[in-house]
Amino acid sequence: MFAEDEARLLLDEARDASQLESLVARRVAGEPLEYVLGWAEFAGLRLAVAPGVFVPRRRTELLLRLALDAISRPSLLELCCGVAPVATAVKARRPEASVIASDLDPAAVAVARANLEPLDGSVVEGDLFASLPATARFDVIAANAPYVPSAELVNMPREAREFEHPLALDGGDDGLALHRRIAAEAARWLAPGGTVLVETSRRQAPLDREIFEARGWRVELVPDDELDATAVRAVLPA
Repeated sequence: MFAEDEARLLLDEARDASQLESLVARRVAGEPLEYVLGWAEFAGLRLAVAPGVFVPRRRTELLLRLALDAISRPSLLELCCGVAPVATAVKARRPEASVIASDLDPAAVAVARANLEPLDGSVVEGDLFASLPATARFDVIAANAPYVPSAELVNMPREAREFEHPLALDGGDDGLALHRRIAAEAARWLAPGGTVLVETSRRQAPLDREIFEARGWRVELVPDDELDATAVRAVLPA
């Protein structure tokens, strides 16, 4: 963001001079702009956010695009959903879709419900697949699971490092602990011909390919230079 753009957004958000002063003070102290405003823009939507909850990044729009391309019947699960940007944007574009989002963090679940449930989507609180109905099956499972290696959290931008919950950032020793679990568990929840989409980094993508291929998935790595994004697209051979 440019300073002029931030100033305009803060001016638009403030009801009066006193509130404007408060919002500016929070921003000057380093609080993420999205927390100060109470919302984040994602794929043309204004999504509610809350302090501590992972703020959706523009790069995750790659997962949205791939999810929309892959959905046929359609049904989608967003894992580690945070504010549920992918699930909400899919439901906004495909009202007929059956959409569920899941997160372990109660604060994230509360915000995801505010975004998704008015569109008749569902949000569950639990560890990956743990809280899903036993009979649930999905055409697409999309996940922006934490993928920052634990030792690299100290190198993240201050706004993420000091304000977002570590639960939404820490991916374990090599950053891919949750990706391994998704590769091992997702097949049980996919409809025939279904697709798993996982956000990753360009550096970690080759190891992600190995992780999924070792579990029998057919893998394609999808980069997007404009979004500075990389995703794993995995399907099980028929």
